Amino acid sequence: MAKQQSKTTPGDVQTIEDLQKQYEQLNTQKIRAESDLSNAEKELQKLQAEATERFGTHDIAELEEKLKQMEAENEQRRSTYQTLLEGIVNDLEKIEASNEQS
Repeated sequence: MAKQQSKTTPGDVQTIEDLQKQYEQLNTQKIRAESDLSNAEKELQKLQAEATERFGTHDIAELEEKLKQMEAENEQRRSTYQTLLEGIVNDLEKIEASNEQS
């Protein structure tokens, strides 16, 4: 069961024990936040290094531009592939039609 924390308003008189508990809780939160920040910064550095290795940069704007270029290249390749396949299908249909007439 979670501890219920008594809410105080500014000006309420608190005992030294209450103030110490509050300090300890805040200090624990601070330590957790600092640890989370440190872990996030390490992860960011790791991901930036990975992006630089794979794509030559870790700049977001440059990565977005590279992504647009890659998507355009993929669309061009897909379109070319589709055109080639449609040509093959048409050629096969002509061959089948020619064979049926023979």
